[in-house]
This record gives sequence, structure tokens and C-alpha cells, in this order.
Amino acid sequence: MKIIDFFRSKIILFLIQILLLSLLIYSFDYNFNIIFDIGISKEREVIIKFLANYVLFDALSGLYFIYTIWILVSLIPIFVYNNFKKAYSMNLMTLFFPNFFLYVFLWNYSPDYFDAKFPFHFLYTILLGVVLISFSIGLSLLLKKMMKSKIETQIGDLHDIANQNRIICPNCGIEFNSIPRFCYNCNTDLTIRTEDQDGK
Repeated sequence: MKIIDFFRSKIILFLIQILLLSLLIYSFDYNFNIIFDIGISKEREVIIKFLANYVLFDALSGLYFIYTIWILVSLIPIFVYNNFKKAYSMNLMTLFFPNFFLYVFLWNYSPDYFDAKFPFHFLYTILLGVVLISFSIGLSLLLKKMMKSKIETQIGDLHDIANQNRIICPNCGIEFNSIPRFCYNCNTDLTIRTEDQDGK
């Protein structure tokens, strides 16, 4: 398996994105505060807080931080796939997993908090998903357009090089896509012609 195919695997990309998100959250010491229901175990609190740090915020600074880290990790599928459909579907899949498990755990183990905060958190989760889709599609299409322009320029340069290597026999008019010494049609010495052109 080629290295690029290995990194294009959805599982590998998912793990890379989650790892990068975790590193950013840990590096900036981001911690979302949840007021849990009475009676929840410490182990479940730790799991829910861990998941909440990926997607939840309670202030404007938290909103900026969450949106920034998700936009940063969404660049990975955009550059790996160079296809907006694959890029946004991969980014949505990565966003879906922490959200899904967070809401399931909250619903099961802290129902009072879930009932009070779910509409607010879910709305901003949807908005984050829309932002990721828009960003993935927009940047993917922009990169594709830039690559297309670069390829067209390279093709144009190749055509120019090919045209420079063409020669027409002055005696019989046969056109060559290279610069031979003699015309295969009338046996005219073409080196004299090319030397005259070089001299000019």
C-alpha cells in the first residue's frame, strides 16, 4: 500500500484529526465546565468532560477556540483528498463522533443538565457543521481551480517548447516535430537551415 493511500484511509484521517484536536485542547488548556446532576460517578464525569472539550463552549472566547481548532483540522482532508465531497463528508464524520457520544452520555447520566442545555449546544453543533461544510467546499474548489490553472499553464509551456522544436523543410514543405539533419522526403540538408536560423 502506498503512503498516500494509507493516509487517505478514513480511519487513519479520523485518528489524525482527533489526535490533533486533543493536542490543541491540551496545549491551550481548554476546559469546558459542566454542572453535573447529583449522583454521577467521577469516571463518567471525566469521560463527559473529555468529550465536551471537543465541541462545547460557554463564552465567546470558547466559541472562537472551538471553531478555530475544527477549521484547522478540517484542512487535513481538504489537502489529502482534493475533492470537496470527500473532504466535507470526512470532516462531518469526525465532528459527528464526539458529539454523538457526548449527548448520549449526558442524556444517560446527567439528564437535568442535558434537558436544560441540549437545545443551545445542539444549535451551535449544527452551525459548526455548516461552517465546516462551507469551508471544506469553498477551499477544495479554490484549490482545484488553482491546480487547474497551474496545469493549463504547464500544458501551454509544453506546447511552446514543442513549437520551438518544429521545422519545415524549405525544399518540399514537410513539417517535422523535431529537428532532423536531413529531410526524409527530399533528402535536403536541414542543418544548414537551422544554423542560418540560429545565426539570425
